[in-house]
Amino acid sequence: MDNNIILIGMPGAGKSTLGVVLAKIFGMRFLDSDLLIQEREGMLLCELIEREGLDGFLAIEGEVNAGIEAKNTVIATGGSAVYSARAMEHLKEIGTVIYLRLSLKEIKERVGDAKQRGIAMRPDQSFAQLYEERCPLYEKYADIVFDVEGISIENLAEMMRNQLI
Repeated sequence: MDNNIILIGMPGAGKSTLGVVLAKIFGMRFLDSDLLIQEREGMLLCELIEREGLDGFLAIEGEVNAGIEAKNTVIATGGSAVYSARAMEHLKEIGTVIYLRLSLKEIKERVGDAKQRGIAMRPDQSFAQLYEERCPLYEKYADIVFDVEGISIENLAEMMRNQLI
């Protein structure tokens, strides 16, 4: 392991927000894989999904995540990162994968408009169906699961610090 912390979970679970706080607490770097994708492709995720379609976007995301080389870094992944087995195997090799688990109700409240957010989902798929499809994948790849319902980012970061030290 290269001493990385990899955060997975649904959009709105707090991966990016928590990642920044954890990086400060642990004195680590922070990397948001969604931003890496946007930087590489020169467009927003929602534009990329529109241009490439869902499968094209997922292929790009998988390629970017499988190519992450980092040490001493907190990595916040996109919610759809778990669709690429190759990328998830790579991330598990370079760090500890932590699933931030949250109820569908709470996720829906946090996310708002899924289309504007650039969430990778099929046009015929409801947000609830997306949640049901992804949760088993998050469980499958997680080394550690944190139930984050009703816990502030500060308290969650403290809980994680205590468990990971």
